Amino acid sequence: MDETKKATVYGYRWVVLAVFAFINLIVQLQWLTFAPVEQIARGIYHATTLQIDMLSLVFMFLFVVFSIPASYVIDTYGLRIGVGIGAVLVGVSALLKGIYADSYPMVFIAQVGLSIAQPFIMNATTKVSVRWFPLKERATAAGIVSLAMFIGIVVVMILTPLLVSSLGNNTDLKGTYLIYGLISAASAILTLVFLREQPATPPSLSDRDERFRVGEGLRQIFRERSMVILIILFFIAIGMFNAITTVIDQIGALKGLTTDQTGLVGGLIVIGAIVGAGIFPIISDRVRRRKPFIVIAMIGALPGLAGITIFRDYTLLLVSAFVLGFFVVSAMPIGFQYSAEISYPAPESSSQGLTLLAGNFSGVIFIFLMDGLGVAPFLVVFIALFALCVLLAMLMKESPMILTEPVEP
Repeated sequence: MDETKKATVYGYRWVVLAVFAFINLIVQLQWLTFAPVEQIARGIYHATTLQIDMLSLVFMFLFVVFSIPASYVIDTYGLRIGVGIGAVLVGVSALLKGIYADSYPMVFIAQVGLSIAQPFIMNATTKVSVRWFPLKERATAAGIVSLAMFIGIVVVMILTPLLVSSLGNNTDLKGTYLIYGLISAASAILTLVFLREQPATPPSLSDRDERFRVGEGLRQIFRERSMVILIILFFIAIGMFNAITTVIDQIGALKGLTTDQTGLVGGLIVIGAIVGAGIFPIISDRVRRRKPFIVIAMIGALPGLAGITIFRDYTLLLVSAFVLGFFVVSAMPIGFQYSAEISYPAPESSSQGLTLLAGNFSGVIFIFLMDGLGVAPFLVVFIALFALCVLLAMLMKESPMILTEPVEP
């Protein structure tokens, strides 16, 4: 074989993945720092519930605004510049948030900076996996990043109240958020130091080809029917997941649950997400298939969603929550990788960015609709939308790349 056609896999890929997963974890941690201490934050800032909620909702709003520009930067100027911009914003904004934790306007400015950083980091997931990992490991790599993100959510939900209680005696957030700021700054430095653009030679034979430029790549994406269907699936599924986790307190109140019980229901959604993101992508890589797992995820999420909608029994709600999180989120990293494969040779960050843009945009819409129309009736609407997702997923084609790529040793 011609030496120029040989694919090479480098051990350094795990270093790149580790620092990238860590800063993704940090972004999720910074997103939800106020969620578990909302009542304390309202008292400290003399703020309304909406003002505190805006500290988290701004992430979804600004993701919609900056997702496409961030993908453009990543695909045009590369990983180190794109993710580097995100890392610098994370480090500076997180430190600002910790230093001025007693000022609502300064904290909001810091959250805006962190929100802008999010798409520069999250939209690079498939770019990292494609640049550094062979095809047989790419869904696994995306799954590890997704796993890190949900671990960040669990950590912030459990650790924040403990830190606030021990450092601030429930009257001060500065100590807690300064610790988070220092950890975030360290993550940013690690990313800037250890993230590399790409290995000397590509990890798979298919990656020798040049990618389209961003504009041509977007046209390629929207010409591909399966990619359009995938964007619709993300619009419904991830938007629904974001909306339900945001209004979980209202759902718990409808079911007559206590605050602790509601917290456990929300926690099991996230735990199910962690388990699903850790299992499905690995199996997808092993059997070299994408479509069946996306279809299974859509079908499997339906009982969980129906249970959350119908049941009032606490145990059944816990089971439903786990099932919902497990199946919805297990499809996310597989969907990221599928988007890169099905839209090839469009730039990876553009395809992934559009799926995440769809999920965040719909999440904002769904939250406002649930507030306006009521949580209970809109949960029924979600069931109908998910039934549509099952049908649409079945119309997708399998990834040609994973079917035709030679099996790598």
